Amino acid sequence: MRFRQFLFCFALLATGAPATLLAQEMNGFDLNGSLIPSEQIHFGGPAKDGIPAIDKPDFTKAALATFLHDDDTVLGMVRNGIARAYPVRILNWHEVVNDRFDKDAVVVTFCPLCGTGVAFDARIDGRALSFGVSGLLYNSDVLLYDRQTQSLWSQLLAQAISGPMKGQRLTLLPLTHTTWADWRKSHSATEVLSLNTEQPRPYARDPYAGYESSEDIMFPVAFRAAGYHPKERVLGVRIGEQTKAYPFVELGKTAGVVSDRFGNTALTIRFDRQASRATAHTADGQQLPAVVGYWFAWYAFNPKTAVFRAGEHRSP
Repeated sequence: MRFRQFLFCFALLATGAPATLLAQEMNGFDLNGSLIPSEQIHFGGPAKDGIPAIDKPDFTKAALATFLHDDDTVLGMVRNGIARAYPVRILNWHEVVNDRFDKDAVVVTFCPLCGTGVAFDARIDGRALSFGVSGLLYNSDVLLYDRQTQSLWSQLLAQAISGPMKGQRLTLLPLTHTTWADWRKSHSATEVLSLNTEQPRPYARDPYAGYESSEDIMFPVAFRAAGYHPKERVLGVRIGEQTKAYPFVELGKTAGVVSDRFGNTALTIRFDRQASRATAHTADGQQLPAVVGYWFAWYAFNPKTAVFRAGEHRSP
């Protein structure tokens, strides 16, 4: 309950105005014909853009990012030879960064309620989209919207669920959840998203403190998982129609490298306990797009998922 109270207070902070369900019902988005039944879409608290996306990201050199601690979590990405780190302490307050790697439009997204950071190619049929935060949720996960068509997009479905783009899918890009010390060590030339966001927030404070350890889930989800703490971190991998979750607690029982197979695809899962980093790779070492997030969130979207368990696994 305290987290619901927090979210209401956060809405007031973000918008500077009273946030009422009546005045902001579905935040102005037309849900007619939505791929998701409207009763499963929930008002999260803030108004549309009440959580402001970062549209003009400013980056600094690693040596100048003195606001970061070694154990701070970052989302790391390498594209077109450029390495960048997006600190979660900033993403907690903004959730969306519209970025470019040379000419490539990319959107980096983070849902604090699901612990999920996902990066997408922001182009659909060659058209670059920019995204904002709708203030709506599905399965407790953020619904984005694109500013060009006002379509709603589910982060974990990677799909537009309403509006002119309905049914279109975004392409996931490899993203690494790790500590600042770990990312800096392996990417010494990395750029870092700076505190110069044009809409500053109290970045030294974690607005979700205590949430990760709680078993509470703020909003309804379609499927509730058993077997692990709801906030247990998992690496979720999808290949075709198959999905598999690799809980960190299970990966911690291994030597840190797991060989596995999805159908005809050989995978290597690499896990670093100290950095809380888990990544999936092809046989030739290429990092695959995957999702790191809370167990409850992965299961809510993938109730038929396979689950890696260290004691039952045999390498192919």
